[in-house]
Order: sequence, then structure tokens, then C-alpha cells
Amino acid sequence: MIIALSGGVGGAKLSFGLSQVVAPDDLKIIVNTGDDFEHMGLHVSPDIDTVCYTLAKIANPKTGWGLVDETWKFMHATERLGGPTWFQLGDQDLATHVLRTERLRLGHSLSDITRDFSQRLGLTCAIIPMSDDPVRTEVDSSLGRLKFQDYFVRHHCEPVVTKIIYQGIERAVPSDSFTQALSDSRLKLIVFCPSNPFLSLDPILHLPGIAQRVRDSKAKVVAVSPIIGNAAVKGPAAKMLQELGMQVSAYEIARYYQDLLDCIFIDKIDAHLTPLIEALGVKVVVSSILMKDDADRTRLAREVLEYSV
Repeated sequence: MIIALSGGVGGAKLSFGLSQVVAPDDLKIIVNTGDDFEHMGLHVSPDIDTVCYTLAKIANPKTGWGLVDETWKFMHATERLGGPTWFQLGDQDLATHVLRTERLRLGHSLSDITRDFSQRLGLTCAIIPMSDDPVRTEVDSSLGRLKFQDYFVRHHCEPVVTKIIYQGIERAVPSDSFTQALSDSRLKLIVFCPSNPFLSLDPILHLPGIAQRVRDSKAKVVAVSPIIGNAAVKGPAAKMLQELGMQVSAYEIARYYQDLLDCIFIDKIDAHLTPLIEALGVKVVVSSILMKDDADRTRLAREVLEYSV
């Protein structure tokens, strides 16, 4: 059995690959909910939706998020009436947020809603929110403290980040399905997908007790670097590493997680970092880790899976 820890686009790509090579009952994808927020009265779960849409093959291939063939009549009407348009809600995507919000209001858990939605999208592996309790990522920045979506979408990741805060993390409890997966005697591999370490993986790992359980697990723990060369594949990871006084490199990712990892997959152009990373006590696998299409995603997932055998 395999657990994959995932954020949005990058994590969704590897999660898709894993879903192609792992039996459905043996794959548990734990998704960050620190990006969740309330917008115009609706509960939006961006990373959960990106993972579900990607695995269902209905994600927008140009952006990696949102839905293919989306329309925007709701947003045009919102703008006409003077409403906020900085966060775009597509017409099809809107149905997800409306129904999720209504079911949360009725007392359903985010885990139950996600399970139902993913099954209705034809998914057979488990998509699991990291927690059913609210955790909200915020950043201290050159513009002051910003909620994550304000930083990420409204301000296009432009403010300088000095600190990341996970509001509510101390009180949050890992979701039941997450806890059960970590306790499963069949667990052989925990995968850190190539997601932003601060915005996507740390909210999961900072849940009370989770990092220690990963550290104590008999399963192998493998990361795929979100950094290739001196750049992030997508998103602000490289910028944030630099602003937080860290190197922009696969070595820095390995160093950041060295007390949790058995192995890290790095790209061929970073092969020269192998001795430095292995000096940390982390094994290195050099591969082509840029996932341009479904074939790349499946190939890399198979290579990651082979490491656990």
C-alpha cells in the first residue's frame, strides 16, 4: 500500500501516474487543505479539486487546474454587478463549490464529500483531505500578513515572504482515513509528490503527530524534487526558498526533509548534487523528473514504485 502526499498541479501529475500503476485499493492520496478558503460564501478546496480533476482527465491541460472547456458566464455577471473577480470561478467548477458548501452546512465532513465527488468522477483510488478541521495557510510578507489566496492569486506571489503560518494547525486532527492509512500494516511506501514544500507538503506534515509517524514508519519515504536546476517546475517554490534564505536546488529539498527521507528523485541535470545529498544520509535516484505528459507521469510513478520493491 502506498501513501502519496500531494499539493496541487505538481502533486496531481505524479498522483495521476501512481493511479495508473498502483491498484486502486493500494493507493491513498493525501491532499493539502491549507489552501482552502471561503470565497463569496463558498468553500473552495483548490488542491483537492485539482487532484480529482487531473485523475479524472477533465483538468484544463493548459493551466493544470480548473476544468477543460470551461465557460465564464458567472464571472462576467459577477463583474457586471460589481462583485470580486480576482479569483476566477468557472461555470462548471462552480457546481463543485456550491455542492460542497451546502453539504458542509448540512454537517457532512470534507472527507465524506471528497469521497463522494471523486467516485462520481469515476475515480477508484482514495482522495483524502489531510484533515476535516480548518487549517489556513498565511504568509508574513512585504505587504504584511496575507491569506494564502491573497498572496497566491490576488498578488500573483509577488510580495517577499518572510514567514509561513498555518492557522489552526495545533487544533487540527488528521482525517480518519489518513490516520488509518498510516497505521495500515500493508504500507510500504510514502511519497512526497513534487509539490511546494512550504505551501503544500508542510501543512500536511505539520499536523499534530504526522511528521513523527512518518519518521517512525517502517515504510520507505521517497520525495520527488519540485526543483530542477535552479528553478521550480511551477509556482513560487524557488522564489520562496530564496526569500527564506535557502538554496534553490534539489539539495536544499533533500536537506529540508533529511530526517524524514530515505530517498529523493532528482533530475539528470542535477546529477552532480548526488554526493552532497547522499552525505545527508539520503539515497539519490537520478531520472528525468519533468512530467510533460501522461506517459512521463506514468513512467516516473513506476520508477518511484520500483524503489519500494
